[in-house]
Amino acid sequence: MVFVKPSKSNAYFKRYQVKFRRRRDGKTDYRARIRLINQDKNKYNTPKYRFVVRFTNKDIVAQIVSASIAGDIVKASAYAHELPHYGLTVGLTNYAAAYCTGLLLARRVLKMLEMDEEYEGNVEATGEDFSVEPTESRRPFRALLDVGLIRTTTGNRVFGALKGALDGGLDIPHSDKRFAGFNKENKQLDAEIHRNYIYGGHVSNYMKMLNEDEPEKFQTHFSQYLKKGVDAEKMEELYKKVHAAIRADPNPKKTEKPAPKEHKRYNLKKLTYEERKNKLIERVKALNGAAGDDDDDEDEE
Repeated sequence: MVFVKPSKSNAYFKRYQVKFRRRRDGKTDYRARIRLINQDKNKYNTPKYRFVVRFTNKDIVAQIVSASIAGDIVKASAYAHELPHYGLTVGLTNYAAAYCTGLLLARRVLKMLEMDEEYEGNVEATGEDFSVEPTESRRPFRALLDVGLIRTTTGNRVFGALKGALDGGLDIPHSDKRFAGFNKENKQLDAEIHRNYIYGGHVSNYMKMLNEDEPEKFQTHFSQYLKKGVDAEKMEELYKKVHAAIRADPNPKKTEKPAPKEHKRYNLKKLTYEERKNKLIERVKALNGAAGDDDDDEDEE
């Protein structure tokens, strides 16, 4: 096939429309966003909530967000860096940590709305698909999963956060096809495999394998686990305690930072009129004194 160089005429550039900045930066999928935030006209100003999950190198961000003309409004948020408060100090970005973050956000937003006792969700994670059932009084809190630009592959961590939010009591439309453990051939979810991921079993198995095959690499690869005393055999017990602690108190905790001993000031302090006047008099006296000393030196010579 012959390569033909694309020719962009003057008309192309005259008619070119610049895309939104976040599209140019490759941060927002506006095709997906417009379908997530569109609200029915007969619902007037009722907010349409999104369950937003984003991953960084060292953290997981989960938020309940609604769109407005002025901009997006975050109703509640939970972060993986909060998990050390609940007993999980290492492995804050894996599938199990994503589940904990989703669970934390779900319990937090329901407690904020005083619905936490009415909708407890799935108290014990079994790995099976779970959807909250509406009660006679209030309907469950509904949100739509917003994955952003994440590739929605089977077993992706974003679906770990989704599972945590579902077990926490949120109503999120979903399918079990992307949970870890779904078999494409028989089109069924293997709950045991999914449960294994929720309780960090995949990490535990890798720790055991690496310790047997490459002990030196194990010491460096899992150095923080060893430092914090996290054992591969007790991984499931650890995550069960974390889940229980999250349900007991999902409220955000403020980190107490010690007050500095000395408050440093980097800008100049504004002087009063009297202080400026006295400062000027001192400078004039100093200049006069310096001039007098120079005259005395000349007379001696």
